[in-house]
This record gives sequence, C-alpha cells and structure tokens, in this order.
Amino acid sequence: MKNNKNKIYEEIELYSKELKLSKLKTHFKEYIKEANSTETSYDTFLYEVLKKEYERLLESRLKSRIRMANFPQKKYLEDLKIEYMPQDARKKLKILSTLEFITSKQNVILSGNPGTGKTHLAIGLGIKACMEGYRVLFTTVPLLITQLKESRSNKTLRTFQNKFGKYDLVICDELGYISFDKEGAELLFTLLSLRAARKSTIITTNLSFDRWEEIFNDPVLSAAMIDRLTHRAYMVNMNGNSYRIKETEEFIKSLN
Repeated sequence: MKNNKNKIYEEIELYSKELKLSKLKTHFKEYIKEANSTETSYDTFLYEVLKKEYERLLESRLKSRIRMANFPQKKYLEDLKIEYMPQDARKKLKILSTLEFITSKQNVILSGNPGTGKTHLAIGLGIKACMEGYRVLFTTVPLLITQLKESRSNKTLRTFQNKFGKYDLVICDELGYISFDKEGAELLFTLLSLRAARKSTIITTNLSFDRWEEIFNDPVLSAAMIDRLTHRAYMVNMNGNSYRIKETEEFIKSLN
C-alpha cells in the first residue's frame, strides 16, 4: 500500500511538472494532508488546488509584465509624497490613477523642471497598469532613437514599429535632455504618430512646448509632434520645488 502511494505521488509530481503546475508540484503533499485532516470533499479539494494554481499563474504573469516593461526601478503611486508634488499634479493624480486614460487611448504629458517627480509618477502609473493586465514599455527618448536608427540600419524598422504599437502604454522618459539630428527627429515623430488615438503614451519632459524646437531643430516637425501628442491629452504642469531635494532634506533630518 505504501509503495502504491509512493507511486501515485511520483505520478502526481510528474504530471504537475509536465502541466507546469509548479505550486501543485511543490505543495501537493501538504494539500492532501490538509484535505484528509479536514475531511474535505473531492470537489472542494479540486477547487482549492485549481484556485491556488490560478493565483500563482496571475502572479507569474504580473511579474513577467513588470519585468518586460523594463522599468529602471520599481516606484509605486502609493510611495508618492503628495505634499511634495506640484499643485497641478496633485489635482490630476486621482483621475490619472484610475488609468481611464489608457482605456480611452489618451496621452499624458508630464512637463516641468528636473526633480519634481515626473519619472516617479510615470513609473507608478506604469506599474499600476501592469497590475491591471496592460502591456507596458518604459524607455528613455535617447535610447528609443538609438534603437530606431539601429532598426533602420538592420532593415527591421517595420518590425520594431509593429511591436511598439502593440503596447497598451508606452512611457517615453527624458524628452528634452538631448537634442536629435534630423533622422532621429523624423523617426521619433513617425513612431509616436503611429500610436496617436490608438494607444496611450506618457511623455516626461523638462521643456515647455515653446522650446521643443530646440531638440527637434525643425519648427514644422516640432509643431506637428506637439499637435499629435497633445490631442485630447492630459497636460500636467510639473514645475515646482525639487521632490528629490525635499526627500534628501527629510532623510538628513531623520539622521539627527
């Protein structure tokens, strides 16, 4: 009888492995022991086992979405210190955190001086989107332009554009820190235009719109880019005192 049970356990482990039921493979003996001790019915036992596997699958998918999004670090909306944020960001945080802008395919432009929490807010919205099942990509604008140029050189630009267009939300960080050449500006314009009114994009920038010509080096292209990105978009004024300096000051006070 004992040998028969061992055989059954070996088969359960094998089947669990082949079916990729990793939680069952690791814990099935515990499940069986608990079910026997509580005289759990067969249907309830099956339900509990499948529920645990389903929860594991959801957790695995979430971790995968966050990993594939390429966030430089994990920053959550709950970690934002509201009192440190610029006034306009405080007012619009509630509506942005509903992620309604993703379902309605609207953009979000976070514009303001450095250190005011633009990237933290963008990542926080991105991670929440991952948690709610959306496909998200985080990238910096300089990196994105480099990838676009490489794709064009390798004759894979269309593939790159198609993949880029499938994300529910793309976060383009640091627009304005580095100016582009004509090729880079045109490639970026085309790529972001493909998402217009189809998917959502978050842009963080340290430049006001009247200074975008400085990075695009083309007044016509700059105006067209602004027109495409801002149509029906949430505009968030992130000008204010440095969020990072306030956090540093608070940290220093905690040491005293």
